[in-house]
Amino acid sequence: MKKNIQHSNNQLPYFFNFYTLYTIFTIFIINASTAQQISTSSTTQVTKVEVEPAIRHRQLLSFNGAVDSTLTIDDPSLVFENFRLKNAYIALQAWKQAMISDPKNITANWIGSDVCNYTGVFCSNALDCPSQRTVAGIDINHANIAGSLPNELGLLYDIALLHINSNRFCGILPRSFLNLKLLFELDVSNNRFAGKFPCIVLRLPSIKYLDIRYNEFEGKLPNQLFEKDLDALFINNNRFSSNLPENIGNSPVSVMVLANNMFQGCLPASFGNMSGTLNEIVLKNNEFHSCLPKQIGMLKNLTVFDVSFNHIMGSFPESIEEMVSLEHFDVSHNMLSGEVTERVCRLPELVQFSYGYNFFTNVSSQCLNLLGFDDRRNCLRGRPTQRSMLQCKMFLSRKVNCSSTSFKCASLVPSPPPLTFTTPPVSSPPPPPPVLLPLSPPPLPPISPPPPSSLLPPPDNCIKNPPPNSPTPHKKSPPSTPPPSWSPPVRPNPSPPPPPIYSPPPYLSPPPPLTLCEEPPPPPPCEQP
Repeated sequence: MKKNIQHSNNQLPYFFNFYTLYTIFTIFIINASTAQQISTSSTTQVTKVEVEPAIRHRQLLSFNGAVDSTLTIDDPSLVFENFRLKNAYIALQAWKQAMISDPKNITANWIGSDVCNYTGVFCSNALDCPSQRTVAGIDINHANIAGSLPNELGLLYDIALLHINSNRFCGILPRSFLNLKLLFELDVSNNRFAGKFPCIVLRLPSIKYLDIRYNEFEGKLPNQLFEKDLDALFINNNRFSSNLPENIGNSPVSVMVLANNMFQGCLPASFGNMSGTLNEIVLKNNEFHSCLPKQIGMLKNLTVFDVSFNHIMGSFPESIEEMVSLEHFDVSHNMLSGEVTERVCRLPELVQFSYGYNFFTNVSSQCLNLLGFDDRRNCLRGRPTQRSMLQCKMFLSRKVNCSSTSFKCASLVPSPPPLTFTTPPVSSPPPPPPVLLPLSPPPLPPISPPPPSSLLPPPDNCIKNPPPNSPTPHKKSPPSTPPPSWSPPVRPNPSPPPPPIYSPPPYLSPPPPLTLCEEPPPPPPCEQP
């Protein structure tokens, strides 16, 4: 019995050694297989359009300067002409990954290092280094793309034109747009952007053309908007509300379209300050409740004036007869009364005059000779399709006082003339400097820190890159930018005003307070198509 036990104990080490070796070998095989799966999975994920959050986080760190930007390039064999096109590649690939739907396959050829041949991307010689090509413009209008704008777009610091209208982009404009110091035209119209006015555009030093119409922006307009050196401003068909800032007359724009919002209060008298530049202004379909300020007669270069579908009251100021360039004049669907004189209808350039759905009692026969006119639903005796006598009598029995005190509208304050300083005699002390009260407080200094220096190009010198291994791709010139043109939005068809008693509003609307830009809230989540 003892021998059997001893024999069994002698066999135990051999069995244990064999079991141990077998276990170690099995673990090694499993680890090797797992490592191969992880390696294969990682390689596959890098090339997917749907990027994992870890990779997105790595790109964000790269953009903030925390990690070398070369880590975001999934193919180390790619060769770029210069660092500008390399940054453009990173920006465009991040943007492509942020798109959740591209039904027309606009970005199908956004592959490889030749970003200048991407659809909708246009390159030109860099302004600070003519020997290097850079992305100067992007135009993907009417592509019906859904997605958002990633932070990496701030790497396109040489871009002058960005047109993305008629798509389904949502969210807000990224803060990285601060890097776009050369951006001249920004068109994000007809998308799904939301939130307050995108104040980031107020800090773009080169912006001249701003089009944010047909979105979901809301709230107040910042005063700084009308201190920008813009040429065209389109903010119609949003959800903006409140009174217009009194400094709106400081804007040098030639075209201003604020239609189809919820603006209220007075038509600012400061419009008269825009006589040197303003050609077209469209304020239709809002909630303005005041008289026409006499200062609009100072707009001698104005060709289009549309305040239809509001609550404008009173009679025409005589100064309208001085608007000698007026071609399209629309005051329909308001509560105007009084007379339309012959001098108004004889304005030399007037072609289209719509004054229907008001309470005018006398209109010169000269108006009937215009190529286009609309006088329906007034109180004009002898003309067809007019209001009933009862409606006219009830409305006209209430007199409208258009003095600025009645509606609490601010009077026109002309811009101060430039100061001239003369050298005083040596014997007399210099006079104290004059003190002037500005029309509106200057914009607040930027709160945000400057963009990382690693994202900006060298300021003074031009870095020459070694020639790429592959031949230089065919060069495409950027498209010529057409002058901004206004096409009027679709005319609403509200029902005609009911026939109750019309009277001026019982409340007094105070002048709007100073509105400064605030940091926007986090973007709302994008809806899946």
